[in-house]
Amino acid sequence: MSMLSRLDNDLAFVETALKVRARRQEILAANLANADTPNYKARDLDFAAALKSAMNSDAVGLARTSSRHLAGTTGAGAGEAGQIRFRAAVQPSLDGNTVDVDVERAHFAENALHYQFLLERASSAFRNAKLAMESGR
Repeated sequence: MSMLSRLDNDLAFVETALKVRARRQEILAANLANADTPNYKARDLDFAAALKSAMNSDAVGLARTSSRHLAGTTGAGAGEAGQIRFRAAVQPSLDGNTVDVDVERAHFAENALHYQFLLERASSAFRNAKLAMESGR
């Protein structure tokens, strides 16, 4: 396997994982935003299942052969509905809301750290490729 194909595979994984992490962050933010909404049920994204689904769907790919075609969805959005689950209520409120702000903040912070790690991984891959190209001169 050549260096470029390895870099391409690594960056494709990182890109897909970033999309799934970003989607999970949106879901967690929605939970926090609806902490006081009656009957709102906290949701979360099963990251591992969503990433696996996104990696499999990216292999198919969609092409727009006409400007009148609708853009297809690949990656984090494809097949995601099966990975979004309602979170079990730790202590539901009297109004039926299941959002526990402390739990949501912890998941939000954890997901943000994973997102930052993926950004660092992509940056490192580019640095390594640049060093390899410079040393080859």
